[in-house]
Amino acid sequence: MTVILYVHGKGGSAAEANHYKALFPDAEVVGLDYKTSAPWETGKEIRAFVEKLKTQYDNVILVANSIGAFFSMNGNLDGLVQKAYFISPIVNMERLIEDMMMWANVTEAELEAKGVISTEFGEDLSWEYLSYVRSHPISWNVPTRILYGSEDKLTSRETMEKFAEKHKAGLTVMEKGEHWFHTEEQMKFLDDWMRTH
Repeated sequence: MTVILYVHGKGGSAAEANHYKALFPDAEVVGLDYKTSAPWETGKEIRAFVEKLKTQYDNVILVANSIGAFFSMNGNLDGLVQKAYFISPIVNMERLIEDMMMWANVTEAELEAKGVISTEFGEDLSWEYLSYVRSHPISWNVPTRILYGSEDKLTSRETMEKFAEKHKAGLTVMEKGEHWFHTEEQMKFLDDWMRTH
């Protein structure tokens, strides 16, 4: 028996997993509401959940959205997950944090001195977080397919293409798609993509 594990993005919830039940009628579909927000904690949380699923199911397939994909890649899931579907994954967190520092007009020296700086766009910048992602480059060897919107403001197309090439991941780009797939047209594209692959 196969289980589909859905890992949500920021502000999401495990209930979003229900959307995927129709796409995987022959599998069990479960969502994970992780309780932590730092990659070194959430990665462990996801891994522990996957290890538990492996005791109950033959195969675990991962569907992860945005930062949920980043957290999953920090969970050391090689060999535990059969394959993965990433929707708008954050694949270069260091670059994203550096971009957010630029948007907030914060220098590295300021961030190091203060530790945490709140921004006007609602994200806290953390020196500990930045230091972690720099010292823990992503290692990911799970067969993966990626869905990416060309209008994604968090990850550039070039960054996504580099990641896909390096990790031999299949990459599908929805022209005019956004980071958050939520409109009727975007959700239809996502569903068709998943059915195809």
